[in-house]
Amino acid sequence: MHRNGPIALFFHGLVVAFVLAPLVVICLVAFTPENTLSIPTTSFSLRWFAAIFEHPDFVQSFYNSLWLATLAATISILLAIPAALAIDRYDFPGRDALNGLFLSPLIIPHLVLGVAFLRLFALIGATGSFFWLVFTHVIVVTPYVMRLVMAALSGMDRSAEQAATTLGASHWTVFRRITAPMILPGITGGWLLAFINSFDELTMSIFVTSPQTVTLPVRMYMYATESIDPMMAAVSALMIALTAAAMLVLDRAFGLDKILVGQK
Repeated sequence: MHRNGPIALFFHGLVVAFVLAPLVVICLVAFTPENTLSIPTTSFSLRWFAAIFEHPDFVQSFYNSLWLATLAATISILLAIPAALAIDRYDFPGRDALNGLFLSPLIIPHLVLGVAFLRLFALIGATGSFFWLVFTHVIVVTPYVMRLVMAALSGMDRSAEQAATTLGASHWTVFRRITAPMILPGITGGWLLAFINSFDELTMSIFVTSPQTVTLPVRMYMYATESIDPMMAAVSALMIALTAAAMLVLDRAFGLDKILVGQK
């Protein structure tokens, strides 16, 4: 067992390097002073980060994505918590069907979802609406929230809930004072995961956005089809930095290990 330790460590190191290498290259290219996609070798420059703010379309798309991801993640939490409680705590007809319905977007390609929503919105005359854009993102990100909330519920000790109920506490009081704080790492992790997936969503968003509701990934895709310069690397580096900062805050606040196992 010990003889295989260095080999396993080396293999895991290769996997991590393979995953991180593209991100490192993008971040390095973002600091190039050249006009082409190249890794800086002699000097570093912030010119392409400054160039982002010279394009108001990118700034507006960032705010669109930020507002969209916040709404989608929050609504998905409001839907996932009662659904997860019902599926985890009660046995009722259609329980498995309800669970499958909430998780079904995970097995449907986003390209298929985008085409289906585009056709649906065209039939009901809802194309270009920010409300329906939020609706599509909620459907896509809710399964991620469901999985983390259900993991947190299955990993918690219910003795405190039972004691509070025996002492006469209402169901709402038990949930607000006991259940919610105990599954808070799962709720917070689910919200953050939903936010990141909504913010980064491209494939489906291409079909359901309008000129007034273009998200940042869609704007980047549109820009990349017309011009290839290091500004795309700068935008990508900022998105990577924001995601890393959010994960760091989450780890400091709750601990990623607790979120992954659904325990506090």
